[in-house]
Amino acid sequence: MLRKLMRSDATFTMGFALFVAWILVAVVAQWIAPYDSLAQNLAIRFQPPTVEHWFGTDSIGRDILSRVLLGSRISLFAGLTTIALASSFGLIYGGIAGYVGGIVDDVMMRVSEMVLAFPGIILAMTIAAALGPSLFNSLLAMVVIWWPNYARVMRSMVIANKNDEYVEASRSLGASHFRVFFVEILPHSLGPMLVLATLDFGNAILLFSGLSYLGLGSPPPTPEWGAMVADGALNFNYWWISAFPGLAILTMAVGANFIGDGLRDLLDPRLRKGM
Repeated sequence: MLRKLMRSDATFTMGFALFVAWILVAVVAQWIAPYDSLAQNLAIRFQPPTVEHWFGTDSIGRDILSRVLLGSRISLFAGLTTIALASSFGLIYGGIAGYVGGIVDDVMMRVSEMVLAFPGIILAMTIAAALGPSLFNSLLAMVVIWWPNYARVMRSMVIANKNDEYVEASRSLGASHFRVFFVEILPHSLGPMLVLATLDFGNAILLFSGLSYLGLGSPPPTPEWGAMVADGALNFNYWWISAFPGLAILTMAVGANFIGDGLRDLLDPRLRKGM
């Protein structure tokens, strides 16, 4: 089915290629980077793209290509870690709320709605600023604002599936609540969670870059795309400083969104019939 999707959906294929390409870049970045990403050379500061420096140099003479390549590791790590932690916590939280129901469900969902009541970017900025600028604190802030989305999706899937015949049959055979949830209900509820996680990966890259742009992400001199765009904003006449890291953010986010759209088409039976 996945191979059929790649043949029939050009945007999914493009997104998949972009995503795989960035993963490969992140893996081999240390070996393919032409220069040390932290090395400074004031003699070549603000140098435009040339044969020696394909993406030019920044305000203190660092090679932008090398920093973009090494920055892919941080952005990928931030996106994957945020989505993995937020979806895992949301899966358990929403699953318990939907499975138990009643007053437990009401209280747990009111807690998630309290988090959703705040604008996500504002809440993330507040948490990151209160804890101090660092990679860990930025990831923690992103997980806090993202887990309620997964909790609500998981809760709705559990409520829709927990009274199905195969679940009742499992209960009648004496299966424990643990087995009913993790063996019978959970596998049938992962489709929408997977699509949401794929779409949110691109958003996580954008949000992390936004926090770094504001100085709330990884501290300097760590090569990070958002911070590089911020450096370019301070030196607006030198377009290459922000253009290339901005293009990296764009391609990774677009690739993740294309994959999410394709997976939604694959996992939705109503859309699958037209494939």
